[in-house]
Amino acid sequence: MRILFFSHYFPPEGNAPATRTYENCKRWVELGHEVTVITCAPNCPTGVVYDGYRNKLYQRDTVDGIDVIRVWTYIAANKGTTKRIANYASYAMTSVLASMGLGKPDILIATSPQFFCGWAGVLAKLWKRVPFVLEIRDLWPDSIAAVGAMRSSFLLDTLYQMEDWMYKAASHIVTVGDGYKEELQKKGVPVEKITVITNGVNPEEYVPRAPDLELKQALGITQPFVCSYVGTIGMACGLHVALGCAESLREQGRDDIVLAFIGDGAVREELEREAKEKKLDNIVFTGRLDKERMPHVLSFSNACLVHLRKTDLFKTVLPSKIFEAASMERPIILGVEGNSAELLQRAEAGICIEPENVQQLTEAIIQLADDPELQKRMGSNGRRYIQEHFDRTKLADTYLSLLEQIALHRMKKS
Repeated sequence: MRILFFSHYFPPEGNAPATRTYENCKRWVELGHEVTVITCAPNCPTGVVYDGYRNKLYQRDTVDGIDVIRVWTYIAANKGTTKRIANYASYAMTSVLASMGLGKPDILIATSPQFFCGWAGVLAKLWKRVPFVLEIRDLWPDSIAAVGAMRSSFLLDTLYQMEDWMYKAASHIVTVGDGYKEELQKKGVPVEKITVITNGVNPEEYVPRAPDLELKQALGITQPFVCSYVGTIGMACGLHVALGCAESLREQGRDDIVLAFIGDGAVREELEREAKEKKLDNIVFTGRLDKERMPHVLSFSNACLVHLRKTDLFKTVLPSKIFEAASMERPIILGVEGNSAELLQRAEAGICIEPENVQQLTEAIIQLADDPELQKRMGSNGRRYIQEHFDRTKLADTYLSLLEQIALHRMKKS
């Protein structure tokens, strides 16, 4: 097949949508299909274009057999509202224009986040007249309403109307979990139009290994027990809880424990400034690191924190951080309720806490720090469960089978 894929994010960006899109597309190319990805200059989350790239009108490259087209966008950091919408909307326009110069694919895909990327798929479908698969990896605009990122009721109402049109325009919707599927059904999407294909991980890349002590030292981490948060430090993450935890650990004299924030995002500077004001020397902020270094970071992490703000919307999500940490045999401290907590409990791969609960977070970290056997047991359980249920290659193959069915159905109708 000829597959055209719209994704706002793509490597070298290391967030979940970039990684997921790349690994799926790479697998499909390996199986003999032609895949073109239309994306933009890498700049997430700071809004600064990565070294070696430029925000040009149009540039084309090949990455592991994937035809990658990068288009101009209005560059903005991953915070605020007006500039981010301009960033998203500009991508929708320039990506659709770029697609007009391409041949007709057999199927096209557009992935969220973000919302306007889905609309690029809607517009391209009108032009290409081929089946359109919409990936829903984030319930936008619900998520921006949940974290208070947009207060204009008029704008929100407009986005909700656009969301409804987008779902109706899609030939099929692929979503990340049963929670999202249920929410989509509540929004009026027919159940037969939805397929669940979860996030996952490449267990051959995220494999247990000896701690990278050289990197640990280079990042300024000296404490023996490291609890790491790895990923985007954004508004939805609710990571002020970690500052309260760090204060509690200091009060209890636990100078053997450090909280490491590996990544960047809209609230990193605010958290770092507050930590300095409170003289919390048991918190380390590394800034953004290349995706290739994440297994090395996880290698010296004794536990991994996965956390989101306490809101009903986030009960539907399955953060990709869970799969990467578990695949590396790292026990997880999970501050996310709902589907994620149920998964972790089934896997027996970590400790569930109430989101934004300082006391429970502190107790969970101390429990793991004082019990190396518990760390080891939960880590082993996690990798075993992930290998069985969330292998990215197997998930990509399942996804491909769905695409083939959709394309074949279209051919039979025509």
